[in-house]
Amino acid sequence: MEIYLVRHTETLCEKGICYGQTDVALAEPFELIFENIIAQLPNEAAIFTSPLQRCAILAKHIQSKIKTISYQEDPRLMEMNFGDWEMKNWNDIPPDQLNPWMEDFVNVQVSNGESFTELHQRTNAFLSEQIAKKTDQPIIIVAHAGILRSFLCHQSSLPLKDAFQNKIDFGQVIKILL
Repeated sequence: MEIYLVRHTETLCEKGICYGQTDVALAEPFELIFENIIAQLPNEAAIFTSPLQRCAILAKHIQSKIKTISYQEDPRLMEMNFGDWEMKNWNDIPPDQLNPWMEDFVNVQVSNGESFTELHQRTNAFLSEQIAKKTDQPIIIVAHAGILRSFLCHQSSLPLKDAFQNKIDFGQVIKILL
């Protein structure tokens, strides 16, 4: 199975802000970057995207430019839920909350949010569902850095604690084979 992992382009969020599942807008202009992304994708594919606008806008643009077998927004592809930390500056999160998570983000759940293990369970459920379909058609997944790191950990058997070894730039396209 050929899968294209696509990270959304830059957002309007200031650097240093924790915005996980907050539905922040894309920084403009983005059309030229979108065209560069499309040039790296197959001419025909099924598209799956996070429903957050920073992904859905890109996914809909891709859909308008290629032959789309199907298009689906899937909440399992949303970025990590940072709960009480959403839209806070990382430097403003109290150290007694932040430090345990920084030491073990894989297992420590953010207050009113989730852990990376929970995010990974969501992505694995999505991936298992797609693998069960046994399609030969390429799949394009437009999502967030956390989700894409989770897929890459699964694909390469990389331990979750090492997920950040996978640097994923805004607008980056990664092709994997499963």
